[in-house]
Amino acid sequence: MNLSFFIASRYFRSKKKRNFITILSTISIIGVAVGTMALVIVMSVFNGLEDLIRGLFASFDAELKIEAAQGKSFLTSEEWLESIRDLEGVAILTEVIEDNALLDYNGNQMIGRVKGVSDNFLEQGRFSRGYFWGDTTLGTAIRPAAILGRGVGFFLSVNLDNINVPLKVFYPKAPRSAATIDPNQLYSSAVLEPVAYFSVERQFDDQYVIAPLSFTKDLLNYGDKRTSLEIKVAEGYSIGEVQERLKTHLGEDFLVKNTDEQHAGLLRTVQLEKFFVFLTLTFILAIASFNIFFSLSMLAIEKKKDIAVLKAMGAPVKLIRRIFLKQGALIAFSGAIIGLLLGYAICWVQQTFGLVSLGISSAVVDAYPVEIIFSDFIWISVAVISITLAASWRPAYIASQVDTTHEL
Repeated sequence: MNLSFFIASRYFRSKKKRNFITILSTISIIGVAVGTMALVIVMSVFNGLEDLIRGLFASFDAELKIEAAQGKSFLTSEEWLESIRDLEGVAILTEVIEDNALLDYNGNQMIGRVKGVSDNFLEQGRFSRGYFWGDTTLGTAIRPAAILGRGVGFFLSVNLDNINVPLKVFYPKAPRSAATIDPNQLYSSAVLEPVAYFSVERQFDDQYVIAPLSFTKDLLNYGDKRTSLEIKVAEGYSIGEVQERLKTHLGEDFLVKNTDEQHAGLLRTVQLEKFFVFLTLTFILAIASFNIFFSLSMLAIEKKKDIAVLKAMGAPVKLIRRIFLKQGALIAFSGAIIGLLLGYAICWVQQTFGLVSLGISSAVVDAYPVEIIFSDFIWISVAVISITLAASWRPAYIASQVDTTHEL
C-alpha cells in the first residue's frame, strides 16, 4: 500500500498520470478476478470433498439407521420387526449386532469391530463406491464367512486363498464364578472364513469385519437384542419422508438417523473449514481492493477541475458521488465476472478430465474431487461486489467534496 501511494505521488504531476490510473485500474480488475477465481476453486474443492465423503459413507452406511436413544442395544421381536417392514417406504430392513472383539489370524492379533448382519445386507447396494474383491457371500450357518476391511486384512496378513487358516474371534464374557482361574470362562470364541476385502474409507477399512448375524448373536450372546436396524428406502420415496414416518412409529426411545446424521461431526467439520477458508480468502480480497481505493483516489485528484465545472453547472453532490461509485462498480463487476468464468472453467476441466491428481495410488478417486454449486457463485459475487463497492465509497466522497472556488 505504501509503495502504491509512493508511486502515485511520483506520477501526480507528470504527463503519465493518466496512463498510471489506467494501469492501476487494470491491476484492480485483475486482483478482483484472481481473488474471485480462487474463491470459486477452493469452494468447489470443498464441495467435492464433502460429496466424496457422503458417497463413501453411503457405500457402507444405511440410508436410515435405527438406534436406541439410551444404551447400545435394544430388545426386538419378530412382530415388532414386521411392523417396521410394513411401513410405507421401507424396502429392506437389516438387523445388526455390532461390538468390539479380539481378532486372531495365524498368530497375528488386533482389536476390531465385528458387525453381524442379516442375509439381506448386501441387497442394500453396499460397497457401490470404493473397492471390493472376493466372494459376495457370508457363508452358511455351519461355515460362516467374513468380509474384511482392507486395513484389517493387511494388518493380520490374511490370505483369502488359504482356506485352511480361519479367522478366530474372541469376545469377553462374565465368568460363572468370580474366583475362577479357567481362562475359557473369561471369553467366548468362534471362527470365520475370510472370503473378501472391501475398501471404502480408512475409518471402516481399519476396523470392520462383516459377519453373519447368527454368528455374532451366538458369540456375543445377544439373543433377541440388536444394536441397530438399517433401512433401505423404497424407490419413489424420499429418505426424509420415511425417516419422519419411522420416528412417529418408534417414538422417543429410538433415534432414526440419515447418512449425514450418522457422521454429523465430520461433515460439520468440513463445512466449518469451508466457511473459514471463505472468510480468509474474502479478507485477502479486501486487502487487495485497496488498489481500487488508490485508482479512484487518483482519478478524483486528476478530475478536480472537471468536477468543479460540473458543480458550477449545478450538478448535485449525489451525482458526483454516483459517478465514482459507478466507476468502482465497473471494476467490481468486470473483475467478478472474469473471475467467476475462469474459476468455473478451471473447475469444469478438473471435474471432466481430472488433471490435478491426488498422488495416492491406493485412493478411491484418482483426482481432486470438485463439485460446482451455483449458490456458491451467488455468495462469492455478493462478497466481492460488497468489498469493492465499500473500497469505492471513500474516493467517491472525496470527489463530491471538491471546492469549486479553488479549482475554477
